[in-house]
Amino acid sequence: MKKGLLFLVFVLAFFFESSGQTDSLLLSNGNLIVGEIKSMDKGVLTIETDYSDSDFKVTWGEIREIASKTKYLITLSNGKRYNGTLNSIDSIRAEIDTYDPESILRSIRGKRTETEQPIGGKELVNLSEIVYLNALDEGFWSRLSANIDLGWSITKANNLTQFNIRSGLGYLADRWKASSSYNSLRSTQDEVADVKRTDGSFAFNYFLPKDWFLLYNFTYLSNTEQLIKSRVGNQIGLGKYLIHTNKTYFGFQTGINLNSESYFDETPSRNSGEAMIGAELNLYDIGDLTLLTNLMAYPSLTESNRFRTDFKLDVKYDFLDDFYVKVGTTMNFDNQPIEGATKLDYIFQTTVGWEL
Repeated sequence: MKKGLLFLVFVLAFFFESSGQTDSLLLSNGNLIVGEIKSMDKGVLTIETDYSDSDFKVTWGEIREIASKTKYLITLSNGKRYNGTLNSIDSIRAEIDTYDPESILRSIRGKRTETEQPIGGKELVNLSEIVYLNALDEGFWSRLSANIDLGWSITKANNLTQFNIRSGLGYLADRWKASSSYNSLRSTQDEVADVKRTDGSFAFNYFLPKDWFLLYNFTYLSNTEQLIKSRVGNQIGLGKYLIHTNKTYFGFQTGINLNSESYFDETPSRNSGEAMIGAELNLYDIGDLTLLTNLMAYPSLTESNRFRTDFKLDVKYDFLDDFYVKVGTTMNFDNQPIEGATKLDYIFQTTVGWEL
């Protein structure tokens, strides 16, 4: 019976190829979806079909068999990365027919010579080991991710007004990824000094075998509560994903940070060198909820007994297509702030957002 279902999947995939519908999914409930697989990330696969105005989103664990002639960038839970086609052998295993990625990209761009042949082989993997999938011919936009969150409140008492924005932008290539963020909070109230907080970051990761990666992070913080006009960090280091599945990932990173600070008062600017160690946890298989938290610690190497930490926790609820509600908190601790500043600053935000 299983062989018959698999044969049907391949027959339908071949039949629909002429109309551009080259991929087929057989689900655990027996339903068959024919279309074009666009991507799979965090346990959710997106497939475009001719018979629906919007793309279908399918939980990866509900897929029994897959048949496709599309070439993908494929990442496994052990950190291995492949470029090639993906086709099921049975309800558990699939075969990746790998190719040289540069040869594929040259073919897509029309630059590959007639005599040039892709280089690769065949790899047998379990479907449950696949944690990321992206069509190589989808172009720039399929590898781009973006989000923006907005929150606003006004209270008649003391004319309290608060506005905050949180945003992010990322790009994932074959062997590296880059991401950036910008967050801002503005709060005004009668007879109270304005509260202003801005933070931003840029991160670059280069993937190594076995889920290790090299990293460079640029961070920025401006914070009236701690009298920080500008705190700029330049971090280099090494990280590893300890858990990387379709339900969660957990990893750590360590390295060094060059910290440069200036202040709103007359306190002289200061530069310091710091060690850096941190961890991040992302849970994304809890219904419509997603949880992301990370903690970074910075013991100083050049200032005696100074220690800083940054903590972040976000809980997101997806309620309509690409729209969501997010509740989050961010904390910054410094055991040696300048005179007149507090050791701990934190914000608690509720926002509505959209993501690409």
